[in-house]
Amino acid sequence: MIKLEDVSVKFGSEALFDDLSWTITSEPHRIGLVGPNGAGKTTLLKVISGRMTPDSGRVTREGVSVGYLEQDVQELPEERTVREEALRAFSDVLALEEKEEEITERLNETDPESSEHEKLIDKLGRIQETLNKQESHRIRSKTEAALTGLGFEPDELDRPLRTFSGGWRMRAALARLLLREPDVLLLDEPTNHLDIESIDWLEGYLEGYPGAVLLVSHDRYVLDRMVDTIAEITRGQLLHYDGNYSHYLEAREERYERWRREYENQQKRIEEIKEFISKFRYNASRASQVQSRIKKLERMDRIPPPPDDTPTISFRFPEPPRSGHVVMELSSFSKTYETETGPERVFTDAGPLTIERGDKIAMVGPNGAGKSTLARILRGVESFDGEREMGHKVELSFYAQHQADMLAPDQTVFDAVREVAPNRPRTELRNLLGTFLFTGEDAFKSVSVLSGGEKSRVALARTLLSTANFLILDEPTNHLDIQSKEVLIEALQQYEGTFVLVSHDRHVLDAVAEKVWRIGGGTVRTFLGNYSDFRWQVEEGSARPLEGTTAAAEAAPDDAPSRNGHDPADTDDENAASETVGPSDGRFADLNSYQLKQKLEETEEEIMEIEERQEELEAVMADPEAYEGGRARELSDEYNALKRELSSLYEDWEVLTEHVMALEGD
Repeated sequence: MIKLEDVSVKFGSEALFDDLSWTITSEPHRIGLVGPNGAGKTTLLKVISGRMTPDSGRVTREGVSVGYLEQDVQELPEERTVREEALRAFSDVLALEEKEEEITERLNETDPESSEHEKLIDKLGRIQETLNKQESHRIRSKTEAALTGLGFEPDELDRPLRTFSGGWRMRAALARLLLREPDVLLLDEPTNHLDIESIDWLEGYLEGYPGAVLLVSHDRYVLDRMVDTIAEITRGQLLHYDGNYSHYLEAREERYERWRREYENQQKRIEEIKEFISKFRYNASRASQVQSRIKKLERMDRIPPPPDDTPTISFRFPEPPRSGHVVMELSSFSKTYETETGPERVFTDAGPLTIERGDKIAMVGPNGAGKSTLARILRGVESFDGEREMGHKVELSFYAQHQADMLAPDQTVFDAVREVAPNRPRTELRNLLGTFLFTGEDAFKSVSVLSGGEKSRVALARTLLSTANFLILDEPTNHLDIQSKEVLIEALQQYEGTFVLVSHDRHVLDAVAEKVWRIGGGTVRTFLGNYSDFRWQVEEGSARPLEGTTAAAEAAPDDAPSRNGHDPADTDDENAASETVGPSDGRFADLNSYQLKQKLEETEEEIMEIEERQEELEAVMADPEAYEGGRARELSDEYNALKRELSSLYEDWEVLTEHVMALEGD
């Protein structure tokens, strides 16, 4: 249990928290910590974790371990590999394994008849018993599963961390924290550096997490799917709501409305009492009544004013000029990067693609699949094998985070946006900047002192003020809070032009997209509808074969080598992966015919072994005695694990069979 009692934190003369109290148990539950920017969410996590001492009050942690993932992880040792970093979660097990090896070596050098040999045998037995209890045989497979779930390729796990960008190092730190399984897990914006597939994996992992999870996120989709309780920071205190984020919004409105009515009724009553006191203060016959009312005012528990309504800030794009019916056409196209290790393919005979006036297209796919590469191809700044034709009267505007570095450092934030929209009203520009978290005097900060995230928001605001009729937006939702995203959603819904949007925010994609391009395996597939429609088609509908593809394995180098910081296309996108291309899935395309057939035989043998074990378990589970002594859960867990493993092997078998048949056909 973690207990905060009358905790106060001040920054200067301003109180962030004032006598805040909260009890967090280690029982499995998921808490979403929400509040406006600057409310103190990150500060509260630091106080809970012990990384920050409050100005007053007490924090006690009774018999619980706490794990904390910050927004920006500290520098990790660069020579440590990804696998080594994640395995640090099991440092106690690794230490015991080293001790086991040491004792084993000493046993080989000790006389079997000696008393020392007997002591070593006894010590080794105790160590092995401890290792068995801690399931040491599973730590490496669990580590690999966590890392691949977060997007790492199997052949990347033994690469040093220095060869990865900051976003990928964050994933390694997240894997280590998840594998450690602290009783209370504190996550500050954990999805910032994850693609949709990795976020899906994280959601599934946390669904069965054995402890408490306290999550700060600006991803509404995540808050709706992952949390069962919302804790809102308001006026330095916490308000608690059962349910997910959508339920919280409804319940908050009801609570605030009751709060408002109670406050207004009390204020009305106070005014009535004051009016009576003022009217009869000098009336001797009413003296006792006046004194009674004065005491009543002094004893009254004053209801504080409710939080101000969140200001409704709306923004509309300038009306764009009308373009021709066809906005852009790409012929069948291919793209290959030349790297130090040889050519790496991003697209192979993808397309053709046609963008028509009014299209609202979302590009999705795993990190490294080629989304940003295709965005640059559409923009006309990326060479490729194929043809690109712009439509009649098309005016294009492009947003990507690297544009933040092109802002004039000597400008203020306000001047930077006024530069692109000199005729828009000053109040409208200030409102837009407020939407992107530049309120009050922040609007007149110099660009030179802004953080990377702040510069990105300025660059996005400039893009939204464009009069272009074709927008290409590459990750515009990074660094935006939920309110800012809602403004962006409203603007894109009302936009009369055409846009292509790359984003990992599924709530945004659901709200604005009418067509989805799925990038992966060197191709582009088109789906009608929004993101949820696309997911249904993949999971339930005619596109189900897509679900069997491994996101990371079908990925090609999107902005390619940016995982290791070396991007031949001179982009700052942090995510890339190597690519293999096959008949319909790239997982085994780098194997020769002999290796493919051998892998197919091995997979078939594994399937047979697991099916036999499944049959054995089914026979055991059919016996009522199997459910005595608490074995039911153990049997069920093993059976479900076998089902998942078998499903994965079936998918591998289908892909391998397709590859072998293609080779035999050739």
